[in-house]
Amino acid sequence: MKIEVLKSKIHGVTVTGADLNYIGSITIDETLMKASNIKIGEKVQVVNINNGERLNTYVIKGEKDSGEITLNGPAARKVQKGDKIIIISYALIDFEDADKFRPTIIFPTKNNSIT
Repeated sequence: MKIEVLKSKIHGVTVTGADLNYIGSITIDETLMKASNIKIGEKVQVVNINNGERLNTYVIKGEKDSGEITLNGPAARKVQKGDKIIIISYALIDFEDADKFRPTIIFPTKNNSIT
C-alpha cells in the first residue's frame, strides 16, 4: 500500500511577484528549489499565510540566488507581492517506509535566501 506524505516544504517565503499574463505555475529561485528538494515541473501546493488561499500548480526554475517567488497565470490572483506563503510538495511512498522517511523543510530568511 502507498501513502502520500510531505516530501518538501519551503515555509514562510515572501512573494516577490504575480504575473497574471503568464501561462501558469510558480517560479522559485533555483537555490531554494535545490535546498528544498523540489524539481522543475513538480506539482506543489501553495498556501497563502496572509489570506488562507490554497492552490495547486507546478514549478518553474527561477534565477539562482535571486530570491524570486512569482505566482503566474490565474494563481497570480491569489497572492499579492509581499505575502508570506508556504510551498509544499508531496510524494507517494510505501506504507512500510513512512516511519523512516524524513521530509526536507527549509525556512528562508525575509529576503528569500538560505542562511
